[in-house]
Amino acid sequence: MRGAADGIGRLNIFEQADTLKLGPYLHIADKDLQILSVFDDLKYDRADADMLSPAMRRHVVQRLEKLGFKQTSGTVMTHQKSGICGLMPKFHALGASPFDITRYTHKRPQDFYILTPTQTACRFIDTYPLEEAVERVKNLIERQPINLYRLMDFLEPKPTHQNFLTAIGHLKYVQRVAVESEPLRSMRALG
Repeated sequence: MRGAADGIGRLNIFEQADTLKLGPYLHIADKDLQILSVFDDLKYDRADADMLSPAMRRHVVQRLEKLGFKQTSGTVMTHQKSGICGLMPKFHALGASPFDITRYTHKRPQDFYILTPTQTACRFIDTYPLEEAVERVKNLIERQPINLYRLMDFLEPKPTHQNFLTAIGHLKYVQRVAVESEPLRSMRALG
């Protein structure tokens, strides 16, 4: 499937990520799951609410507008020529699990989600086999730190989540190294 005449389409957004110049705060985290990840900070507290902050939303809107998207509601960016939507799922309640962020947001096959790195990691854990999920989370962490403690707090007592728990120690190390290294070390919070 090809996009509109300007080259923006579902496949182009996710297959030509390197040419889009999304900047350091946005990352096409998963082409198959169609997730655009946006991050805001390098350090987290386990009590932090995992949601897109107003600064993160403004950043997404500014970047996607340059690609022909327009904010059509508080949680939807729509590409004007193709009708493809970027969906920013609503944060439903304090204490809500980041594993449930997409549960109430319907996505058409051509649309994509705009999530925090922690929410993105949760999608990986729930979608991919253990080794692949760990590798995808590791790759994400090297670009965008996640709230590993919050993620741990919401791992459920099901086998896929408990198996993932065994990788947390290694992922903490990967994140510490990433945050202390460039380019992350020089980045500042959006808000």
